[in-house]
Amino acid sequence: MTPQIIRAQDCAPQPWRNGGGQTRELFTWPPADPADPWQLRISRADIDSDGPFSAFPGVQRWFAVLEGAGVALQLGSEQRLQAGDAPLCFDGAAAPGCRLLDGPTQDLNLMARGGKGLMQAVQPGQPWTASLAACGLYTVHAGEWTDGTQTLQLDAHTLLWHPQPRGARWQFVAEPGVQAPCAYWLGFSPQSATVGGFL
Repeated sequence: MTPQIIRAQDCAPQPWRNGGGQTRELFTWPPADPADPWQLRISRADIDSDGPFSAFPGVQRWFAVLEGAGVALQLGSEQRLQAGDAPLCFDGAAAPGCRLLDGPTQDLNLMARGGKGLMQAVQPGQPWTASLAACGLYTVHAGEWTDGTQTLQLDAHTLLWHPQPRGARWQFVAEPGVQAPCAYWLGFSPQSATVGGFL
């Protein structure tokens, strides 16, 4: 099965309700339907000013800084996050206050409702087992992805999404001279293994 390829630049930006930035929604599952809310949402955000995140009750949220000096999030205590740091996982209902450390940032978000999610920085040259029901890769820099049977050249800021990886061992190699993070592994398993055509 050929993975789905989604380039961030092809996704229309949507302004935040508080005016503090904009979001590009890269992928939702199931597809948006008011009667059937998404269980998975992957997006890239541009944060332009200080302000609180939106609240997402019942959602587990992963957040990673892609570009910029980073942010400080108010989650009980202040937690600083910069490009290259491990993704932060927190309760989406927390709606933490966000303070920019030194100017605008670009960030990756994965939100899971009613299932298991994953966001993990790619270790250059090291294989990764796509063990969840559906898995993906978000590239910060251009490079080559393979699952052992097929190989794809991906541009920077591209989401590759595979609905049936079946435990394949993936690898991503960025172009020479790239500093970490070069990309992020993503994954999601719904509560029911037969939901929505993942299997």
